[in-house]
This record gives sequence, C-alpha cells and structure tokens, in this order.
Amino acid sequence: MSHLPRLNKVLNVIAKYRLDEFAESQVGIRWIKILLLPYRLIWTFSDHSKGDKNRRLRLALEELGPIYIKFGQLLSTRPDFLKTELAEELQSLQDNVPAFESPSINQLVEQALGKDISEVFSSLEVAPLASASVAQVHRAELLTGEEVVVKVIRPGIDKTIAADISLLNWMAVALETKTLIGKRLRPIEVVKDYENIIFDELNLLVEAANTSQLRRNFEHSSTLYVPKIYWNFTRKNMLVMERIHGIPVADINQLEKNNINLEKLAETGVDIFFTQVFEHNFFHADMHPGNIFVDRDSSENPKYIAIDCAIIGSLSKNDQEYLAKNLLAIFKRDYRKIAELHVACGWVPKDTRIHEFESAMRSVCEPIFEKPLKDISFGQLLVQLFRTAGRFNMEVQPSLVLLQKTLLNVEGLGRQLYPELDLWKTALPYLENWNTKRLSPFTLLMKVQENIPNWIDQLPELPQLLIDTATESKQLTEINESLRTQQLASAEKALLQQRQSRRAGIMAIALALVSLLPSVDQLIGDIAAAPLFLGILGVFLLCFKR
Repeated sequence: MSHLPRLNKVLNVIAKYRLDEFAESQVGIRWIKILLLPYRLIWTFSDHSKGDKNRRLRLALEELGPIYIKFGQLLSTRPDFLKTELAEELQSLQDNVPAFESPSINQLVEQALGKDISEVFSSLEVAPLASASVAQVHRAELLTGEEVVVKVIRPGIDKTIAADISLLNWMAVALETKTLIGKRLRPIEVVKDYENIIFDELNLLVEAANTSQLRRNFEHSSTLYVPKIYWNFTRKNMLVMERIHGIPVADINQLEKNNINLEKLAETGVDIFFTQVFEHNFFHADMHPGNIFVDRDSSENPKYIAIDCAIIGSLSKNDQEYLAKNLLAIFKRDYRKIAELHVACGWVPKDTRIHEFESAMRSVCEPIFEKPLKDISFGQLLVQLFRTAGRFNMEVQPSLVLLQKTLLNVEGLGRQLYPELDLWKTALPYLENWNTKRLSPFTLLMKVQENIPNWIDQLPELPQLLIDTATESKQLTEINESLRTQQLASAEKALLQQRQSRRAGIMAIALALVSLLPSVDQLIGDIAAAPLFLGILGVFLLCFKR
C-alpha cells in the first residue's frame, strides 16, 4: 500500500495541469477521465489548467520530480517523434529546473566537508550555474586559484525517488502478471535495473568514479574531453570538478558563430558513441544536450566535452557481440542473419521458424531502406522492429534498454546538429572495422597473451587437478559399473517376473482345457482323444520348463 500516496499525487498533478488532453484521441480515454474526475473538481477554478498545454506538461513533470523530468529530457532530444513546439518546451528540463534555496549551498558544503568553506574555497556563488532533476551546480574557486564547479544533491530527493520507484514496481507487477504484452516487456526487471541506476545517481562518489574512468578512456583523444575530479573535496552528496568553458551542444546559433563544422560534429558524436560501446564497453548513458558541450577552440575538427557521468552503461561480452552482428546484418539487409542471430542469442524463442521471422524483418526494413538515407530514423526503425517481433514473442532485453535509450539520444542530438545526418553511413564503416578487428589473427593472439598469466597461475595446481580428474574418472567408472550391475539385476528380476506371469497364464489356460475334458480314464480309453490329452500334457510340461 506504500505506493498509494504517490499514485494519489501523480493523479492530482495530471488533473491539475489537464494532461489528459494529450490522450484525448486514444482508445480508453473515458476511463482516465472518470478516474480523474474527483481531482478535476478540486482544480475547477485553478489557472494551472489554462494556457499552452506543452508548457503545462513541462510544469507537471517538474512538479512530479526526477524520474518524470528524465523522461521529459529523453523526449526533448527527439523532435522527429514529437511536435517541434513540445520538444522545444521540454528542452528546458535539461538544465533549467527550478533551483532549491533551503538549505543554502554554504550549509550543504560545510556539512559535507566538516569545515568552513573559507578553508577550501576562495569564492562560492550562491546562485546556481545550472539546476537539474537530481542536483544543482554552483561556480567556485579553490584557494589554489583553480576554477571549479560544486555539485550538490537536492535535499530530500531520495524520498521522492523511493516513492516513485515503489509506484513503478506496483505498476510493473500488475502489467507483467495481468497482460500478455507485459510478459514480453518484462517491466519488473526493467524497473529493477532503473532503480539501481537512479540510486547510484544519488551517490556522487559513483559519478566521480565514472567520470575519472571515462577521462582515462579518452585521455589522449582529439574528439572528447572529460573534466578532472577533485577527490579531496568530493563526498557522497557533493562533487567538486574542473569547470569547463564550452558551448552547449543545443545552442546552434553559438556553434555557427564559432564556425563549428556541424556535419563533422554530428558524425563525431556517433563515432564517440560506438567507441564507448564496442571498444571501451563503458558508455555515457545520459547524453541529453544539457550534459554535452563543444570546445570553442576546435572548429573544423570539433571536440566534445562530457559532464554528468552518473549513469554509465556496459554490456556483457555476449550482448556486445550479438548487438554488433545484428547492427551489421541490418545495415547490409541480411535478414536471414538477423533472424538466426535473434534465435541464437535467445531474444526470440528457440522454436521460432527462421524463414517466417526473416520474412517479417524484411517487410519492416525494406520500405525504410527504399527511402533516401537522410530520411531514415534509426529510432523509428527500432520501434517498428520490436512491434513486428512481438508476433514471435520477442522479449525486452533489460541489459539493452539503457543502450537503446542512449542510441535514441545520440541520433536525436545528431539530427538537431545536422538534419542530413546519415547514421547508417557513419556507423557502418565503424562496425565493419570492428568486425574485421575481432576476426583478426592478431586479436586472437592478444586474447591468448591476456590468458597466459592465468594459465601460468594455474600450473602449480595442474598435477593435483590431474589427480582429481583421474580420481573422479575412476569414481565415475565405478558408479557406472555399479549402476550397470543394478540395471542388469533389475532386468533379470523383471524377466523372471515376466516368465512367472507367463507360466501362470499358460497353466491357467491348460487347467481350463482340462476342465472341459471327460475323465482321464475315458480320455485314455478313447484313442481318438489321445492327441488332445498329449497336447494338454505338453502344455503342463512347457509351463514347468519355463
């Protein structure tokens, strides 16, 4: 029942801002209206339900908190899915959420560090530089003169998130246990994964560690810069990081004024994404425009600056390999390969008919590929593929949900920068190079070299392992022989019982025949009956012989 207060709050906000207007054309809306009726009565004379509905949606998401704000951030990166006016309104959720004022930033910092701010900072601005769903950022300067930003978690935000997660879990259980589509979507597992992600985001030590790792991965890169973390002043609820001076990636006017090559910038973003996923297996999974900047000093070969590494994704080796192979097959229109890979990696049931699944994939992809490449949306393709695969009981893969979200972000961001972006053309060479490298003999040798230390470590244990193996083999042989002996004994016993049953049956038949005959004296006296008597006698003898 813990989710009921939060459900009440959500319904109240929906009614307050008249968000049901967004679903008026949908089937079943009348039930939503009935459910919201008591809440609508409360807000009958309120001004909150008036004005532009896009603005009302943005205000509602802000009031509901982090999880809903993050959903709005994702939507804001896909103007190809939304109306332009709505996408533009939601963009303010990226770094312009209303700031908190109490407790003050000075109080939070002193409480986190356990010392007066004057012992660490020569200045700390009270007004936030940026404010987001979970935290806000303030400009500061260390006593050493270095410009930094101080990031602090919103007080009490953990309780709001916990209430939302409880509500989402309740909805996920209902969806998965009561509906057929719920079993495919696997919402319980998806919500569980998201719960781990969002609570990690509340721990700024996790974000600091992720930032340091991403910085190492691109330490000498000409395409991505990750700012430095000041570990001496970083705590669970406070992070101190190098201040960067970049152009917000969504500020197209500023990018153009600085002569940034937007086509190159969009393609570089795709390249960075695939490098993180397939080379590092450590990717920034919250790449909305509020977290991405562009270096002012790089125009023809633009360089990104990434911040807010709280949400990081990675894949298992199997998922990584199957994903790359599937993308390659899609790009090359090899629908047979797509079908075989989906079955092999367990994304669809093993008994799926390959030729039927192949035909379904072709029916979705071919019309899209016939369009000019610049008009193809990878995000829309993913949605259509999943809808079609639903006929074959394809399930959502929770391990890939974060990656798919990031891919939608990347493509949406690229299309904002350069509407002519061809994701296929940009990504295909990278995937082909990855596949060639994976199959290279040198890669095989490198894997062998990586395993040599492990093999050497196991050498001292090899004699004992051989002895144990020999002992286990001998024990298995003895067990097999014992089982064989038991089986033979059981078989002989069964055969004996079968013979006894057969003997009893024959004797019963013989006795029945005897009962039909005259007396033995008469039978012997009757020469004509002698063969019959001898036959019955033979039956008796046969019974005792068996």
